[in-house]
Amino acid sequence: MSQESKDLAAKAQKFSGKQVGNLLMNNMLIIIMVVAAIGIAIYRPGFVAPSSLINILSLTAAYLPAALGIAGCIVLTGTDLSAGRCVGLTACVSASLLQSVEASNKMWPNIGTLPVWLVIIIAMLIGACVGAFNGFFVGKFKLHPFIVTLGTQLILYTLLLLYVQMGNNGGNTIGNLAESYTSFVRAPLFSIPAANGASIPIPRYVLYSIILAALMWFIWNKTTFGKNMFALGSNEEAARVSGVNVLLTTILVFALAGAMYGWTGFIEGARVAANNANTGLNYELDAIAACVIGGVSFVGGIGKISGIVIGVIMLRLIFVGLTFTGVDTNYQYLIKGGIILFACALDMRKYLVKK
Repeated sequence: MSQESKDLAAKAQKFSGKQVGNLLMNNMLIIIMVVAAIGIAIYRPGFVAPSSLINILSLTAAYLPAALGIAGCIVLTGTDLSAGRCVGLTACVSASLLQSVEASNKMWPNIGTLPVWLVIIIAMLIGACVGAFNGFFVGKFKLHPFIVTLGTQLILYTLLLLYVQMGNNGGNTIGNLAESYTSFVRAPLFSIPAANGASIPIPRYVLYSIILAALMWFIWNKTTFGKNMFALGSNEEAARVSGVNVLLTTILVFALAGAMYGWTGFIEGARVAANNANTGLNYELDAIAACVIGGVSFVGGIGKISGIVIGVIMLRLIFVGLTFTGVDTNYQYLIKGGIILFACALDMRKYLVKK
């Protein structure tokens, strides 16, 4: 072999090693979480029992829509701190409008129980209006989404506190939900056989989340709106020169995110079945963490629906695993914060390497 061939081979080997190193580093958080999940499964075999896995699947389906919504805001190099309070408000509104007519503490006794489809529309419209409000201030006045959505978060929390005290509720937990509502959300889609002849049901909202993920994939990848969103997130000035309506696109991205929060709130209203002012608390943290784990970049213009789904699954795996190992729930906030910081550091590293 000539010296030139040897040099080329050495260079190729070095380049391949560098590529492998970058690949491992860029996916280090997921690798650590997978290793941790395997360790928990070995330490607590019940972690991988069918009932536990279906619980993880159900929790993933419950948290996924909010992550799908907030991901669009992150693609625009922003975020949305109002997501959790929007979920809480729409959950309480949905539950109050779908209480059983026989409930002794029915919040609005004079309106009966509304059709489920109508309440879905109401919840998603509330969320979309909140999102459009955020998007308008971000797009029109060039305010940072962090500041805008922080203000909206406080406004929504005030509205939530006032709402739960209205009607006959008096600040109490909103429960005693109509069968039509709980059945629509929690009724078994189908059941998985388990030990001792028992069966484990998979709730309907799992199917709804799969449909929403497919719909969001189509919007992101196959529509002009999706292309404009990524173009705007990558380079606002270039997108404007290319004919993208920056203000309208920003409003629509945040409005779509709000609609996803509204859907999440509707589902949570029946899933939790006992709604109060704390419903939806810190949901935005879970959504943001799932997005950054799944590769949605805060530098803008980067993200995949498949990555978001993986991020939500990994986050639920870890937190359910921590519960199995007996870790105090108070420490989970510490772990969430560490995950977000680590994921953002890896995200910035990838950006600097490319730059």
